[in-house]
Amino acid sequence: MCMGRGGSGKTSFVALMTKFFIEKGATPLLLVDVDPDQNLGEAVGIDLKREGKSTISELLMETFLKGGGTTVGVPPSERIESKIWEKGLFEGEFFDLVAIGTKFIEGCYCLPDAALKKALEGLTKTYKYILIDSPAGLEHLNRRIASQVNDIFDIIDPSSKSFSHVERAHRVAKEVGIDFENFYVISGYRVPEELETEVKKRIELPYLGKISFDKNVERFVLDGKSLLELPSTSPAYLSVKKLLAAGGY
Repeated sequence: MCMGRGGSGKTSFVALMTKFFIEKGATPLLLVDVDPDQNLGEAVGIDLKREGKSTISELLMETFLKGGGTTVGVPPSERIESKIWEKGLFEGEFFDLVAIGTKFIEGCYCLPDAALKKALEGLTKTYKYILIDSPAGLEHLNRRIASQVNDIFDIIDPSSKSFSHVERAHRVAKEVGIDFENFYVISGYRVPEELETEVKKRIELPYLGKISFDKNVERFVLDGKSLLELPSTSPAYLSVKKLLAAGGY
């Protein structure tokens, strides 16, 4: 699971992790986009609408608002589980992708989150790795969409708020009962190399290193191109490979 403040580079990191596992042959993968901005699909070259797939929020709207369904009786998360497999899950050669989507009604993300959590319970044994791109902030941790994860990667930016975010995220993850093995901290590309020593001093959690700046990543993101198409010599990709190796991959 990858998390961090907005703009820290979470989605790019997940996309480059995907590239790493594909090249390593560690597939099939499941990519889970929990961020309402829905950037992960574009980062790996998948347009769900073009593929004829819907987000979980769209499926809930279709089932319980447009379709006139009721949320009384059988839990909504169970009622739409089959629809998620049929209409919400993009299935590719190396990875599948599911997205929670933009909130469909006023209020919290309770129903979409519950539906996604229920769906993931039946998926964990199907894939080699499940990569989760989380939204900014910490609220999603309280809903425990994934209650058992191997590794949490928190991407930081060069700000005091980012350091505070790491401390709070680690504490909240433990307090809400998320079962994780490792909580790793990674510097985003905007953290100057000369500040890495400061990062290590201020963070009391395992620090893996820094994602390298790569102008091609910026260009690919600007043009809406898949980061999976980056050359294997990309500085950003090479740094992510090094970070993952430091984490035991």
